Amino acid sequence: MFKLRLREERGKTITDWLDSSHTFSFAQYFDPFNMGFSDLRVINDDIIKPEGGFDFHSHANMEIISIVLDGELSHKDSSGGSEILKPGDIQVMSAGSGITHSEFNPSPTNYSRFFQIWILPNKKNLPPSYNTKHFPKNKMENKMKLIVSGNGKDGSLKIHQDAKIYRCFINSDITVSYDIPPNRKLWIQVANGAIEVGSNILETGDGISIIDERGYLDINGVDKESDFLLFNLRNLTL
Repeated sequence: MFKLRLREERGKTITDWLDSSHTFSFAQYFDPFNMGFSDLRVINDDIIKPEGGFDFHSHANMEIISIVLDGELSHKDSSGGSEILKPGDIQVMSAGSGITHSEFNPSPTNYSRFFQIWILPNKKNLPPSYNTKHFPKNKMENKMKLIVSGNGKDGSLKIHQDAKIYRCFINSDITVSYDIPPNRKLWIQVANGAIEVGSNILETGDGISIIDERGYLDINGVDKESDFLLFNLRNLTL
């Protein structure tokens, strides 16, 4: 079963420095029919104006993944961590028992865009931690690259949950296939471009859930180049 979550259906938060689109309920946006998907709790598509950003704020008991799509993102946290993330950089932060951090666009002229993804952890109150890794684009061209997992397989960043995230840059008229594991749920989110999944065309910002399907899932490139994420998640009802 395929179910589309179109970009215009997402919730919105707009301030003088932020344009954020929420695939699932978040902050003041509440939709009882879109509270999350399995252990996947948040996909926020954040656009930050030059020199804007999130001041220090706290999280606990959440696996937080940041994927920079355009521009730069300056990260600081209460563990002493400080770095500037660029496209291709992916950061995993295990909030655990509690961590405070900030995220800013350091550029005075360019916008920054990134995905902020939250996944529920398999244990509460773990020691907070974070890690960042750069994934070269050529390792993800017309093939899916495992970037986040519960066991750190194939050089992926490790989180405290039985979940996998793949990324792919796919060209037009190219097909990549994914063997759907039994008793799992899939979510696909398009970062840029357009793809075809199960006879559905997904464009930038669109998502789709895939439940109770078997065999190989074919994902076809539609635009000259498209960028998408695939989530492999536990078969939970949420």
